[in-house]
Amino acid sequence: MLHTIIGWLIETIGTLGYPGIFLLMAVESSVIPFPSEVVMPPAGYLVFQGKMNPWLVVLAGGLGSLVGAYANYYGALYLGRPLLLQYGRFVGLAEVKLDKAELFFRRHGEISTFIGRLLPVIRQLISVPAGLARMNHARFALYTALGASIWCAVLTWVGYAIGDNQQLIMSMSRQATAWAIGFCLLILTIYLHLQRQRSNAGNLLPVTSSTKQSKENQP
Repeated sequence: MLHTIIGWLIETIGTLGYPGIFLLMAVESSVIPFPSEVVMPPAGYLVFQGKMNPWLVVLAGGLGSLVGAYANYYGALYLGRPLLLQYGRFVGLAEVKLDKAELFFRRHGEISTFIGRLLPVIRQLISVPAGLARMNHARFALYTALGASIWCAVLTWVGYAIGDNQQLIMSMSRQATAWAIGFCLLILTIYLHLQRQRSNAGNLLPVTSSTKQSKENQP
């Protein structure tokens, strides 16, 4: 079954070219469950055959992912919050909790968006809190495109590396996912360390003359 799907994707992408990659990745990045692990590796196989340019493959995949992500972003922006406020109370999601979640995403939206684009399942959902928090468009587009392009490049390399051995697509895609999770953990660790250092530096406020005088006036 998988071999048949991969064969169909290779034929479809070969026929539609880069617009086909763009369209399939836009679908994959939206709410429709369509794994990128079966889209980009066949495109990488066509790169292996010399029928496609690797840079254009990654560009088409990254732009398609961005368009699909914006579908979720605008869906959450215009539909998500009213629905959550109306029905969220039935699952314990009060407006106060929603405000806190939005505040968190406003503070950490960039790293959340970037990491989310590299993780399975989350990559389709990470645009929803971005839309709810009204994340800045320039930052959302930048970090979404960056994360999506890296993931597309990895999967394209998988398809190129396996060549004619199409049976290895899923196993190598799972390995690529494991590498991506490890990479995300590393980035998250560095980010949290820098945030902690920044917080500690902010707590070390210099003592001003007014502060000294207030202390001297105390009995």
